[in-house]
Amino acid sequence: MPTRPTAAAPRAGAREWLGLSVLLLPTTVLFLSMTVLFLATPQIAADLKPSSGQLLWINDVYGLVMAGLLVAMGTAGDRIGRRTVLLFGAAAFGAASAVAAFAPDAATLIAARAAMGVGAAAVMPSTLSLISTMFRDGRQRGTAIGLWAASVSVGVAIGPLVGGMLLESFWWGSALLVGVPTMALLLIAAPILVPEHRTDDAGTLDVPSVMLSMAALLPIVYGIKEFAKHGLTATAVLTALAGVLLAVVFVRRQLRLATPLLDVRLFAYRTFSGALAVFLLSAIALGGVYLLFTQYLQLVAGLSPLESGLWILPAALALVAVSMAAPKIARRVRPAYVVASGAALSVAGYLVLTQVEAAGLPLLITGFYLLYPGIAPTMALATNLVIGSAPPDKAGAASAVNTTASDLGVSLGIAVLGSLGAAVYRSQMPDDAPATSAETLPDALAAAETLPPQQATALVDQARDAFTQGLNAAAAGAALLTALAAVLAITLLRHIPAADTSAPTTEASKQEELAAA
Repeated sequence: MPTRPTAAAPRAGAREWLGLSVLLLPTTVLFLSMTVLFLATPQIAADLKPSSGQLLWINDVYGLVMAGLLVAMGTAGDRIGRRTVLLFGAAAFGAASAVAAFAPDAATLIAARAAMGVGAAAVMPSTLSLISTMFRDGRQRGTAIGLWAASVSVGVAIGPLVGGMLLESFWWGSALLVGVPTMALLLIAAPILVPEHRTDDAGTLDVPSVMLSMAALLPIVYGIKEFAKHGLTATAVLTALAGVLLAVVFVRRQLRLATPLLDVRLFAYRTFSGALAVFLLSAIALGGVYLLFTQYLQLVAGLSPLESGLWILPAALALVAVSMAAPKIARRVRPAYVVASGAALSVAGYLVLTQVEAAGLPLLITGFYLLYPGIAPTMALATNLVIGSAPPDKAGAASAVNTTASDLGVSLGIAVLGSLGAAVYRSQMPDDAPATSAETLPDALAAAETLPPQQATALVDQARDAFTQGLNAAAAGAALLTALAAVLAITLLRHIPAADTSAPTTEASKQEELAAA
């Protein structure tokens, strides 16, 4: 039976595009904040003198709190108002950044970083869900989400560059103050340019579900991070297992509620779950290799943080360009094939990295310049498919799930591929090497400073060769994961036609997807 034609979605005007620019700036800053502090860790250690455990929490607590609250904040935006939650998050993040920048001790810095995570968890899903509200036209929304994905990549890429520039001229707190003027601008401009949106019949926020979502995600992410740092310890296993059990309780509760915090039935739809799977695998691959890549630049090639950031910048610019072009290409080519083509480019880049040697900076840069822009179609189109496949009143929750997949993917990448690289490093270090040098490359470089020149040179060369072989192994694993993502894209998303990457979910399309699944 022929379907009745639907009315064309209204097109966004100048006010919506100005509002988008307001939303993209804090998105860039939030992802910049995830990387910029790593460069400041030595200065923080010298100034605040934290314990080893406190130093880990200074770096980890921001991402842990953010991951644990993303789903709750995204769904709260659907109920309370997405702009309201956005403004709350901006205020919290800006105030906490100022406190963190001038923290007099480690405990204060940890608490402030946790508060920054609360603010980031409110801002991230709100920006993405508001984009879906402001841009109803499928093509315009694809372009807007492509720009959002580009702003994410810019934040990750320029973090080392901005951090290096600030730390060469100012104290470590300057790296945290970047968010203050940005959030102040958002608080002023968003009420003028960004419309409010909430679901009228969403019901009340289920507080037990909020607590369960936090109680499930935080142990899982913490367990992954513990595994990445210390291996398969009892703490890592038991913590992650507790999170998984609480996640089961959370899902069972959502299935019983009339208005759940997260509509887990969305995962039954092939577009939603398929796009998330592709995004998750791509994030795992990039997360693990990106960490080792930046360490190679500084610890093997001997570049400064600023020089490393400058080498990364061209790849970031290419990623921005591809993120903007991908939605336009998807108007003529099925998005599954666009995503798979980008993944194939990334696979080629990872394979190049498997051939890098300790003196192989040109080959390393070549591989990275291939793999990094290759993930752009996945970031732009898979995100668009996740948001577009969810009903409009679930956009906040869908945005939160998408962002959580990204955060968990990076954590898993560091845990799995980072641990693989570390295991190869340990296996390649000679038995007669100093005990302190057998665990990590920084430990080996520190141990070399205590040895006579000839022995120090030999140890540094051995450690750098071992680290490079670990990078080769991690890159091989990333190539396999990305190839799997390409296969999933073609098999699970090829039913989506060109120029329809963000068609709204209807009851008819739901039934078609369930039948196809």
